[in-house]
Amino acid sequence: MTAQLYEEVVLKRDLPTECLKSGDLGTIVYIYDGGYEVEFFTATGKTRAVVTLDARDVRAIAENEMVAVRPLTATG
Repeated sequence: MTAQLYEEVVLKRDLPTECLKSGDLGTIVYIYDGGYEVEFFTATGKTRAVVTLDARDVRAIAENEMVAVRPLTATG
């Protein structure tokens, strides 16, 4: 995937150590060669995690997708 700075992206795999799950929405805050620094927020706008990911770990948001919320637990 090729994305732009501050583009919202969808996580494609679980990251248990960060309590993130596939499908979570994040924002690209830095672009590396082959990867991105992605910031994930709670529903109230607080930063939950900032993670360095390969381009293959995220995807673009599809036009037919809805945003949902989930409770954050210690295990994700």
